[in-house]
Amino acid sequence: MTDKTIHKTIIIGSGPAGLTAAIYAARANLDPIVFEGNQPGGQLTITTDVENYPGFPDGVLGPDMMDLFRKQAQKFGAQCFYKHVSRVDFSSSPFKVYVEDEEHLTKSVIISTGASARLLGLDAENELMGHGVSTCATCDGYFFKDKEIVVVGGGDSAMEEANFLTKFANKVTILHRREEFRASKIMIDRSLNNPKIDIIKNVVVSDIFGSQKDGVSSVLLTNTLSGEESKFNCDGVFYAIGHNPNTEQFQNVLDLDEQGYIQTKGKSTITNISGVFACGDVQDSYYRQAVTAAGTGCMAAMDAEKYLESL
Repeated sequence: MTDKTIHKTIIIGSGPAGLTAAIYAARANLDPIVFEGNQPGGQLTITTDVENYPGFPDGVLGPDMMDLFRKQAQKFGAQCFYKHVSRVDFSSSPFKVYVEDEEHLTKSVIISTGASARLLGLDAENELMGHGVSTCATCDGYFFKDKEIVVVGGGDSAMEEANFLTKFANKVTILHRREEFRASKIMIDRSLNNPKIDIIKNVVVSDIFGSQKDGVSSVLLTNTLSGEESKFNCDGVFYAIGHNPNTEQFQNVLDLDEQGYIQTKGKSTITNISGVFACGDVQDSYYRQAVTAAGTGCMAAMDAEKYLESL
């Protein structure tokens, strides 16, 4: 089924980047269509409290904030659909965007499909995410004042998050599945020299115990060498085992870096295909904050508007 309308711009993905792009694109009379994807509102919808977004001195719930973004975009004429884009064809203009068997045509595309934090695949993760389990120390560290928490990972980001979390927690224990760390020497030394940080090597987290009401109470650790299991009491679990950019549909279509993030040119959101733009965590592996994602969403809409004017 082909929608014969040739849209000015289609935004693939939501979150702070996609919905900010929608606000700016709608105000510029680009009549944006937003396909919000499998997780409408993006990663913020699994964050309970957001306390570091400007303009919300009392904090705001992640899903509520994304709802406000969406309403603002719709107020200016953006159309948002809870649909997932399965594939794209950027080989000729107008570009083709597919939602299963629906074909949509557009002169420009803004990609804001974000990234997903890597998880361990435990059932308890889904239940306790935002209730003691977190993938973002910057977002949630504040809620663990005077608590004992664990950080899962062995790279620079795990060390960085552990050190950051000692600002709030009484004790932080890094859990690493191997003997050797991937982290740089300077980051390992910083963690070893921090009196609030302990390190347990050669263990994996095989279960997390707790409830949505009371949060996390403990984790089950399995020794990777002996297979021995032990319970470890803690009030929170932070994952620092990396992120995967959501770029499956753009493999072999757009230029991606080694980690799979979309590459953009200079200080812009322009990709290697003229008329296709990328913003938010799908092209930013470094900052990954709601406020920076929103900033690049604004940039993408302005870049798209300029592109459309040039046609």
